[in-house]
Amino acid sequence: MFTGNMSEKHLHIISFDIPYPPNYGGVIDVFYKIKTLHQLGVKIHLHCIEYPGRDRSDELNKYCVEVHYYPRKTGILSALSTKPYIVSSRKSEEMITNLLKDDHPILFEGLHSCYYLDDRKLKSRVKIYRESNIEHRYYFNLFKVDSNFRKKIYFLAASLKLKLYQRVLRHADLMLVVSKQDTKYLQSHFKSKKVVHLPSFHANNDVIVREGKGAYALYHGNIEVPENEYAAIYLINEVFNGTDLPLVVAGMNPQEKIKRLINASPNIKLIANPVDDEMFDLIRNAHVNILVTFQATGLKLKLLNTLYNGRFCLVNDAMLKGTALDCACETGNTPGELKQKLIELFDKEFTPDHLKNREKALKENYDNFSNAESLIRLVF
Repeated sequence: MFTGNMSEKHLHIISFDIPYPPNYGGVIDVFYKIKTLHQLGVKIHLHCIEYPGRDRSDELNKYCVEVHYYPRKTGILSALSTKPYIVSSRKSEEMITNLLKDDHPILFEGLHSCYYLDDRKLKSRVKIYRESNIEHRYYFNLFKVDSNFRKKIYFLAASLKLKLYQRVLRHADLMLVVSKQDTKYLQSHFKSKKVVHLPSFHANNDVIVREGKGAYALYHGNIEVPENEYAAIYLINEVFNGTDLPLVVAGMNPQEKIKRLINASPNIKLIANPVDDEMFDLIRNAHVNILVTFQATGLKLKLLNTLYNGRFCLVNDAMLKGTALDCACETGNTPGELKQKLIELFDKEFTPDHLKNREKALKENYDNFSNAESLIRLVF
């Protein structure tokens, strides 16, 4: 696809956020993609949108030939733009100037980073869109689950803008999509474009799961995200309520509502804001990692992390959509089904056969180096 100097492969990556530390879904994919491509010899020119809460990192300099930072333009002007706020706030004249200094391919990470995807000055460039979510569906589901009226209005308006803005993807030469379900969606909407399933990159190289039994079930996630808060409340009120099944809920910034519900439940324990090592220990020591979602878009990276590190994984069908990981998980779609599965799993040990099955399922689709080699073949 790219016709430049084949002895050196250069790639611009526009990241919607600073991808280090890789401590939440989207940036995990960006960081480990950069790291793996670097290990395979690709010269990365990284462009990061920055805003308060995430600092510049020297770690990125290990894997990139250059790293640029641009401030996110938050505020009323970005909000009033005809483009979605998550896109308009990531505009930067300095960025487009830097992109025009050469003719290397450009990878746009998520719809967030696509402000310049249709820019005429980049018309002759190879442009790759990296999908992480069908964004208008994601925001519409946030609208459905959030209880704050002002946030609901924002999420609904954002969903409508994002659905209209999705047309910008016709300017991409290639789309790399994290799930098979989202691949089908984009193939049906952009029939003339090359749309390829390329699973998310992640922190795991080997399946490291303890055999035997653990003492509790675990639900983990960033609980300040409405989708995850809704899932946690569902598990507390509908699945574990009225049982003696032990549940640990672990995650970032739980709201008072969650704290009150857990305080009233003797079989449920809250661990707020665990550090990375503590979270890994919780995943590895749990007998069942239970993960549910109510929107089947993108790929839930915490599912991958759990399968590489935890024993039994119990999910609903929406969590598995388009992942090809059905054979590695137990499923339940109603409170009754989930309760019954939990009872059955707590009576079982995690065995070498379970481990072998897990390794096979993950190796087939989620090996970082195989996926990076596919990306290189597609772009260069």
